[in-house]
Amino acid sequence: MPVLLIKVGHYPLHHGSVGAVRTLGRLGVPVHVIAEGRFTSAAVSRHRAGRIVWPTTGAEPAEHLVQDLRRIASSLPRRAVAVATDDEAAILLAEHAEALSEHLLLPPVPRDLPRLLASKHDMFQLCRRYGIPAPESRLVASRDQIDEIAREFAFPVVLKNSEPWVRLAAPAVSRSTVVSTPQELYELAAGWPDAPYVLVQEYLPRSESTDWIAHVCCDAQGDIVVSFTGVKVRSWPPHVGVTTYAYSVGNPELAALTARLCKESGYSGIADLDWRLDHRDGRYKLLDFNPRVGAQFRLFETDAEIDVVRAHYLTFTGQAVPAGRQVEGRRIIVENLDVPARIAYRNGAAREHHIPAGGKREFAWLAADDPLPGLVTAARSARPLARRVVARLFGGRPQGV
Repeated sequence: MPVLLIKVGHYPLHHGSVGAVRTLGRLGVPVHVIAEGRFTSAAVSRHRAGRIVWPTTGAEPAEHLVQDLRRIASSLPRRAVAVATDDEAAILLAEHAEALSEHLLLPPVPRDLPRLLASKHDMFQLCRRYGIPAPESRLVASRDQIDEIAREFAFPVVLKNSEPWVRLAAPAVSRSTVVSTPQELYELAAGWPDAPYVLVQEYLPRSESTDWIAHVCCDAQGDIVVSFTGVKVRSWPPHVGVTTYAYSVGNPELAALTARLCKESGYSGIADLDWRLDHRDGRYKLLDFNPRVGAQFRLFETDAEIDVVRAHYLTFTGQAVPAGRQVEGRRIIVENLDVPARIAYRNGAAREHHIPAGGKREFAWLAADDPLPGLVTAARSARPLARRVVARLFGGRPQGV
């Protein structure tokens, strides 16, 4: 059975998509890639079986996206396993499963759950319902609430675009942003629309916390098929955005917390969760729940060589998933982004990391049997990345958390 990688929005350099093509393509699974153009990173992989050029922005009406997706899926040789690589695609698949299931094999996730989990505010409400620790948060749905936030929250605070579709069509902030004072909040809010849908979140100090990630694949009943945990060491932009360097290490407490949330909410499929261990109270607090494959999923494997994408494919095509334990000490390096991240972190007071021995390095782009994604990435990212590094080092207020 083939696989269709589905995305909404413009991000031509996505190592999660490349990883999904490689991990299945190397096993002989036909993987078809939806891409913005012919020369995006996943579209040039030698392990892909097909490439469908379908540029989207995320501002299109859902019915148009569903119509196009039905046309794309129906053009494949047979029904395909759907793998979403962004939140918007995961929401689209869940909310329109009835219209799409003729041509796509989809996990039976509750219709509204991916949207609730991808929404920063609704995820916070779900955490409260299920007793999952999370930073205190409040949704700003009107600019009239700014005075209330400035009066009632302790600064600094973190600002995030709350809703997944809004972040593409009309983002209020470019990324997760630390605001140190009420005056800074007022200055930012001056440029917001009347209904900004910004989440104001309690700030968890970096000096008093450790960033963790958890990746899982859940079956139709919400039970864990495979579960992985690891530590995020660096990201770009610094302390926010995509992971550039991380390592795998088992964490039974975090794995149990993740499993409980997935089971109680009824989640099915692949998920990528960002947690922060607050050393002040010793609790893991959920920052983000991404209801789709995470970009760094190739960090994790079992000793039976199963990752979350392979587990998802086997589970929903009715095949057994080989038993195995998480391989500890694996590291992932996103080559083009970890170079500036290393520079940015060089003066940071990073907590000491003890990486378990025995794991190997996994590169996001470099692969001897698949060189073109790395070459395309190098060509497309060099100039904008250089501009961002210069801006980060010589000007501009840091935004990352």
